[in-house]
Amino acid sequence: MMKITAPVILVMLVTLVTGCISSRDFVSVERKFSKEQMPSGFHRVSKGETLFSIAWRYGLDVRQLANANSISKPYTIYPGQKIDIDFEPKPVALAKRPTVEKTSKQPVTNKVRPKVKPKNSHKPPMKTVRATSADWKWPLNGRLIGRFSTKKPVNKGIDIAGSLGESVLAAAAGTVVYAGRGLRGYGNLVIVKHNDTYLSAYAHTSRIVVSEQDVVKAGQKIAEIGSTGTDKVKLHFEIRKNGKPVDPLNHLPKHPG
Repeated sequence: MMKITAPVILVMLVTLVTGCISSRDFVSVERKFSKEQMPSGFHRVSKGETLFSIAWRYGLDVRQLANANSISKPYTIYPGQKIDIDFEPKPVALAKRPTVEKTSKQPVTNKVRPKVKPKNSHKPPMKTVRATSADWKWPLNGRLIGRFSTKKPVNKGIDIAGSLGESVLAAAAGTVVYAGRGLRGYGNLVIVKHNDTYLSAYAHTSRIVVSEQDVVKAGQKIAEIGSTGTDKVKLHFEIRKNGKPVDPLNHLPKHPG
């Protein structure tokens, strides 16, 4: 009986020891994929990407991203460049009010002099150019089939139904800062910068008819509706404020339909 079981016991011991040694190098599927999904803190620039598209991908303000990487306007980057995306956002520094130095000391007096209000002392506030609700236009006159949502399933914009090849219009005046297919899940994508605060995006288009750095007017054709990067013909439209997605319906006028 011992002669029969001894080889079996020996095989079991060898298998156990080998398994313990090999387990040191074994990586489970869950661990492997969790490691791959962990952000490295840097983004490696690929051909066709712009700093705006990278900021869009990670939901960052392009100005803060540029500042963190010491990139000045016009934000030129090159393939292979490492972009730090794991930085501590710094608030925009407010300009200090200039101080007026006194050239001479006034004599001290006990007399109380009434304050005389100078004429036309009240100045109207300076007008700032910004994309408000009144400035936005619908990029497509179609049926609303998807709304903005921060809950699962998350939708960072709205989805509008349309016919293949139908014109996609700029929702407000601005400059094209990205035109390509480098962002996963967006298909053919156009991003327009309206000012330092607002950007808008037009995804899944079948054809882009503008180029980067083109200045566009509100209502100008920038692309044609399609189904690139999705399973149906539609326009996915987003508005970002300081890099963060906001509900386009809070900025657009009443739906034309």
